[in-house]
Amino acid sequence: MIARLRGLIDAKGEDHVVLDVQGVGYLVHCSPRVLQALPGRGEAAALHVETQMREDQIRLYGFLGEAERDWFRLLQSVQGVGARVALAIGGALGADELAAAVAAQDRAALSRAPGVGAKLAARIVAELKDRAPASGAPLAGLSEASGAGAPQGGAAADALSALVNLGYARAQASSAVAASLKALGPEAGAGELIRRGLKELAQNLS
Repeated sequence: MIARLRGLIDAKGEDHVVLDVQGVGYLVHCSPRVLQALPGRGEAAALHVETQMREDQIRLYGFLGEAERDWFRLLQSVQGVGARVALAIGGALGADELAAAVAAQDRAALSRAPGVGAKLAARIVAELKDRAPASGAPLAGLSEASGAGAPQGGAAADALSALVNLGYARAQASSAVAASLKALGPEAGAGELIRRGLKELAQNLS
């Protein structure tokens, strides 16, 4: 099982890169987001890799970080999401954006990915809302999910920490903080976000 590759960029295609590792060329499928971030031909690069084995072939999928790879794996646990669609979602949304979209139940954000319609987006957010990868960071994308410019480590982070300490699941707490930011605006303090977040959580549980 190949988990990581480091070598020289030999060639790039529309959906893949060939990575030369000590004379062996590995064809690794990547999203446009990853391909754009990789250096030019002959330059060194490293990719986290997901290896998928089928009866007639072995396919490698490359990612810049572990969080992207973890989301790629998790997305495929949802019915209707195969490797191609999971890669497209990862290309449209970074790991932080994806975590925030799932936490905030933002189906519109997921629908930006090619091949993801409204029904599939709804299924993804419903099935994954409490299953964010440990390497994900829902809070890091809250500003984009809520349009509220919340910096990690500020009032939103304090509110999220408080709700988690009260016993709420991190994904549920993230969703509540995102909704609170959207309603109260970026200048809201931690206390306001906590109070509003508790109301959001109470409504979701009722």
